[in-house]
Amino acid sequence: MSTGDHSSKTYDQELESIRSRILHMGGLVESQVKLAIDAFESGDLAEAERVVNADRRVNDLEIELDRAVNNVIARRQPTASDLRMIMGVSRAIPDLERVGDEATKIARATKWTQEKQITVRMPRVPDIRASADMAANMLRRSLDAFARLDVSAAASIIRDDQGVDERFRAILRQLITFMMEDPRTISASIDMVWVAKAIERIGDHSKNIAEHVIFIAAGADVRHASPEDVARLVAQA
Repeated sequence: MSTGDHSSKTYDQELESIRSRILHMGGLVESQVKLAIDAFESGDLAEAERVVNADRRVNDLEIELDRAVNNVIARRQPTASDLRMIMGVSRAIPDLERVGDEATKIARATKWTQEKQITVRMPRVPDIRASADMAANMLRRSLDAFARLDVSAAASIIRDDQGVDERFRAILRQLITFMMEDPRTISASIDMVWVAKAIERIGDHSKNIAEHVIFIAAGADVRHASPEDVARLVAQA
Protein backbone atom coordinates (compact mmCIF):
# COMPACT_ATOMS: atom_id res chain seq x y z
CA MET A 1 0.00 0.00 0.00
CA SER A 2 1.31 3.43 -0.88
CA THR A 3 1.86 6.16 1.70
CA GLY A 4 -0.85 8.22 0.01
CA ASP A 5 -3.39 5.41 0.29
CA HIS A 6 -2.49 4.86 3.93
CA SER A 7 -2.85 8.58 4.66
CA SER A 8 -6.23 8.70 2.93
CA LYS A 9 -7.48 5.69 4.90
CA THR A 10 -6.34 7.25 8.17
CA TYR A 11 -8.07 10.51 7.26
CA ASP A 12 -11.33 8.68 6.53
CA GLN A 13 -11.05 6.93 9.89
CA GLU A 14 -10.55 10.28 11.64
CA LEU A 15 -13.68 11.70 10.00
CA GLU A 16 -15.71 8.61 10.86
CA SER A 17 -14.47 8.77 14.45
CA ILE A 18 -15.66 12.37 14.78
CA ARG A 19 -19.01 11.46 13.26
CA SER A 20 -19.42 8.50 15.61
CA ARG A 21 -18.45 10.54 18.66
CA ILE A 22 -20.97 13.30 17.97
CA LEU A 23 -23.68 10.66 17.62
CA HIS A 24 -22.54 9.19 20.94
CA MET A 25 -22.81 12.66 22.47
CA GLY A 26 -26.26 12.98 20.93
CA GLY A 27 -27.36 9.69 22.45
CA LEU A 28 -26.20 10.80 25.88
CA VAL A 29 -28.03 14.11 25.56
CA GLU A 30 -31.17 12.37 24.32
CA SER A 31 -31.24 10.10 27.39
CA GLN A 32 -30.58 13.16 29.58
CA VAL A 33 -33.64 14.91 28.13
CA LYS A 34 -35.89 11.88 28.59
CA LEU A 35 -34.75 11.38 32.17
CA ALA A 36 -35.23 15.08 32.98
CA ILE A 37 -38.78 15.09 31.63
CA ASP A 38 -39.67 11.89 33.49
CA ALA A 39 -38.18 13.29 36.70
CA PHE A 40 -40.19 16.49 36.38
CA GLU A 41 -43.41 14.57 35.76
CA SER A 42 -42.88 12.16 38.66
CA GLY A 43 -41.09 14.52 41.03
CA ASP A 44 -38.26 12.00 41.37
CA LEU A 45 -35.39 14.00 42.84
CA ALA A 46 -32.88 11.14 42.50
CA GLU A 47 -33.49 10.98 38.75
CA ALA A 48 -33.20 14.76 38.54
CA GLU A 49 -29.80 14.56 40.23
CA ARG A 50 -28.66 11.95 37.70
CA VAL A 51 -29.47 14.41 34.91
CA VAL A 52 -27.41 17.14 36.56
CA ASN A 53 -24.47 14.78 37.03
CA ALA A 54 -24.64 13.59 33.41
CA ASP A 55 -24.15 17.15 32.21
CA ARG A 56 -20.50 17.00 33.25
CA ARG A 57 -19.90 14.18 30.75
CA VAL A 58 -21.68 16.13 28.02
CA ASN A 59 -19.41 19.11 28.69
CA ASP A 60 -16.34 16.86 28.53
CA LEU A 61 -17.47 15.46 25.19
CA GLU A 62 -17.94 18.97 23.83
CA ILE A 63 -14.32 19.81 24.65
CA GLU A 64 -13.03 16.50 23.25
CA LEU A 65 -14.94 16.92 19.99
CA ASP A 66 -13.88 20.55 19.58
CA ARG A 67 -10.29 19.43 19.98
CA ALA A 68 -10.71 16.64 17.41
CA VAL A 69 -12.35 18.98 14.88
CA ASN A 70 -9.64 21.60 15.28
CA ASN A 71 -6.98 18.92 14.90
CA VAL A 72 -8.44 17.65 11.63
CA ILE A 73 -8.76 21.17 10.21
CA ALA A 74 -5.17 22.02 11.12
CA ARG A 75 -3.61 18.76 9.92
CA ARG A 76 -5.81 17.76 6.99
CA GLN A 77 -7.14 21.06 5.60
CA PRO A 78 -10.38 19.41 4.41
CA THR A 79 -12.15 20.59 1.27
CA ALA A 80 -15.52 20.14 -0.49
CA SER A 81 -17.88 17.65 1.22
CA ASP A 82 -15.33 16.81 3.94
CA LEU A 83 -15.13 20.48 4.87
CA ARG A 84 -18.92 20.73 5.01
CA MET A 85 -19.01 17.68 7.29
CA ILE A 86 -16.41 19.17 9.63
CA MET A 87 -18.18 22.56 9.67
CA GLY A 88 -21.55 20.90 10.23
CA VAL A 89 -20.17 18.89 13.12
CA SER A 90 -18.55 21.99 14.64
CA ARG A 91 -21.94 23.74 14.52
CA ALA A 92 -23.85 20.77 15.93
CA ILE A 93 -21.52 20.31 18.92
CA PRO A 94 -22.66 23.46 20.80
CA ASP A 95 -26.31 22.73 19.97
CA LEU A 96 -26.03 19.32 21.64
CA GLU A 97 -24.22 20.78 24.63
CA ARG A 98 -26.98 23.36 25.06
CA VAL A 99 -29.65 20.67 24.87
CA GLY A 100 -27.84 19.08 27.82
CA ASP A 101 -27.95 22.43 29.61
CA GLU A 102 -31.70 22.70 29.02
CA ALA A 103 -32.24 19.19 30.37
CA THR A 104 -30.27 20.21 33.46
CA LYS A 105 -32.53 23.25 33.91
CA ILE A 106 -35.57 20.98 33.84
CA ALA A 107 -33.96 18.68 36.41
CA ARG A 108 -33.18 21.59 38.74
CA ALA A 109 -36.71 22.93 38.37
CA THR A 110 -37.98 19.54 39.55
CA LYS A 111 -36.52 20.24 42.99
CA TRP A 112 -37.90 23.77 43.11
CA THR A 113 -41.43 22.75 42.14
CA GLN A 114 -41.47 19.86 44.59
CA GLU A 115 -40.48 22.20 47.43
CA LYS A 116 -43.19 24.71 46.51
CA GLN A 117 -45.94 22.10 46.11
CA ILE A 118 -45.62 21.45 49.85
CA THR A 119 -47.46 24.73 50.50
CA VAL A 120 -49.41 25.23 47.24
CA ARG A 121 -50.71 22.41 45.07
CA MET A 122 -50.24 23.38 41.42
CA PRO A 123 -52.83 22.32 38.84
CA ARG A 124 -51.46 19.90 36.26
CA VAL A 125 -50.38 21.37 32.91
CA PRO A 126 -50.82 18.59 30.31
CA ASP A 127 -49.30 20.71 27.55
CA ILE A 128 -45.90 20.53 29.27
CA ARG A 129 -45.70 16.76 28.75
CA ALA A 130 -47.05 17.06 25.20
CA SER A 131 -44.51 19.76 24.39
CA ALA A 132 -41.70 17.74 25.97
CA ASP A 133 -42.63 14.65 23.95
CA MET A 134 -42.62 16.69 20.74
CA ALA A 135 -39.22 18.24 21.49
CA ALA A 136 -37.71 14.88 22.48
CA ASN A 137 -39.06 13.36 19.27
CA MET A 138 -37.50 16.18 17.25
CA LEU A 139 -34.15 15.57 18.93
CA ARG A 140 -34.26 11.82 18.24
CA ARG A 141 -35.17 12.39 14.61
CA SER A 142 -32.52 15.08 14.13
CA LEU A 143 -29.85 12.67 15.36
CA ASP A 144 -31.18 9.96 13.06
CA ALA A 145 -31.17 12.43 10.14
CA PHE A 146 -27.60 13.37 11.01
CA ALA A 147 -26.54 9.73 11.06
CA ARG A 148 -28.07 9.10 7.62
CA LEU A 149 -27.63 12.64 6.21
CA ASP A 150 -31.31 12.51 5.32
CA VAL A 151 -32.32 15.96 4.04
CA SER A 152 -36.01 15.06 3.69
CA ALA A 153 -36.19 14.04 7.34
CA ALA A 154 -34.29 17.20 8.30
CA ALA A 155 -36.81 19.37 6.43
CA SER A 156 -39.72 17.75 8.30
CA ILE A 157 -38.01 18.44 11.65
CA ILE A 158 -37.61 22.11 10.76
CA ARG A 159 -41.32 22.29 9.95
CA ASP A 160 -42.30 20.56 13.21
CA ASP A 161 -40.55 23.19 15.33
CA GLN A 162 -43.57 25.42 14.81
CA GLY A 163 -45.66 22.91 16.78
CA VAL A 164 -43.33 23.12 19.80
CA ASP A 165 -43.49 26.91 19.67
CA GLU A 166 -47.29 26.80 19.61
CA ARG A 167 -47.33 24.47 22.61
CA PHE A 168 -45.06 26.85 24.50
CA ARG A 169 -47.49 29.72 23.91
CA ALA A 170 -50.38 27.52 25.07
CA ILE A 171 -48.51 26.69 28.29
CA LEU A 172 -47.90 30.37 28.96
CA ARG A 173 -51.61 31.08 28.59
CA GLN A 174 -52.46 28.27 31.02
CA LEU A 175 -49.95 29.46 33.60
CA ILE A 176 -51.05 33.08 33.35
CA THR A 177 -54.60 31.90 34.05
CA PHE A 178 -53.44 29.98 37.13
CA MET A 179 -51.56 32.99 38.47
CA MET A 180 -54.53 35.31 37.95
CA GLU A 181 -56.93 32.91 39.65
CA ASP A 182 -54.65 32.12 42.61
CA PRO A 183 -51.67 34.42 43.32
CA ARG A 184 -50.20 31.72 45.59
CA THR A 185 -49.26 29.77 42.45
CA ILE A 186 -47.14 32.60 41.01
CA SER A 187 -43.77 31.31 42.23
CA ALA A 188 -44.36 27.71 41.14
CA SER A 189 -45.86 28.89 37.85
CA ILE A 190 -42.71 30.86 37.09
CA ASP A 191 -40.70 27.67 37.63
CA MET A 192 -42.98 25.91 35.15
CA VAL A 193 -42.41 28.71 32.64
CA TRP A 194 -38.70 28.01 33.10
CA VAL A 195 -39.31 24.34 32.26
CA ALA A 196 -41.54 25.15 29.30
CA LYS A 197 -38.93 27.52 27.90
CA ALA A 198 -36.22 24.87 28.30
CA ILE A 199 -38.37 22.42 26.34
CA GLU A 200 -38.97 25.01 23.62
CA ARG A 201 -35.22 25.60 23.39
CA ILE A 202 -34.60 21.84 23.01
CA GLY A 203 -36.86 22.01 19.98
CA ASP A 204 -34.90 24.99 18.65
CA HIS A 205 -31.56 23.20 19.00
CA SER A 206 -32.99 20.07 17.37
CA LYS A 207 -34.12 22.23 14.46
CA ASN A 208 -30.61 23.70 14.27
CA ILE A 209 -29.11 20.22 13.99
CA ALA A 210 -31.53 19.45 11.16
CA GLU A 211 -30.33 22.61 9.40
CA HIS A 212 -26.74 21.43 9.77
CA VAL A 213 -27.72 18.13 8.12
CA ILE A 214 -28.98 20.01 5.07
CA PHE A 215 -25.79 22.07 4.97
CA ILE A 216 -23.60 18.95 5.08
CA ALA A 217 -25.61 16.93 2.56
CA ALA A 218 -26.77 19.63 0.14
CA GLY A 219 -24.35 22.51 0.74
CA ALA A 220 -27.24 24.91 1.46
CA ASP A 221 -27.36 27.25 4.46
CA VAL A 222 -31.02 27.27 5.55
CA ARG A 223 -30.60 28.77 9.01
CA HIS A 224 -32.90 31.72 8.29
CA ALA A 225 -35.11 30.14 5.65
CA SER A 226 -38.81 29.45 6.20
CA PRO A 227 -39.95 25.82 6.47
CA GLU A 228 -41.66 26.23 3.10
CA ASP A 229 -38.45 27.45 1.45
CA VAL A 230 -36.51 24.57 3.02
CA ALA A 231 -39.05 22.05 1.70
CA ARG A 232 -38.76 23.48 -1.82
CA LEU A 233 -34.95 23.40 -1.68
CA VAL A 234 -34.92 19.79 -0.50
CA ALA A 235 -37.39 18.77 -3.20
CA GLN A 236 -35.03 20.18 -5.84
CA ALA A 237 -31.93 18.55 -4.37
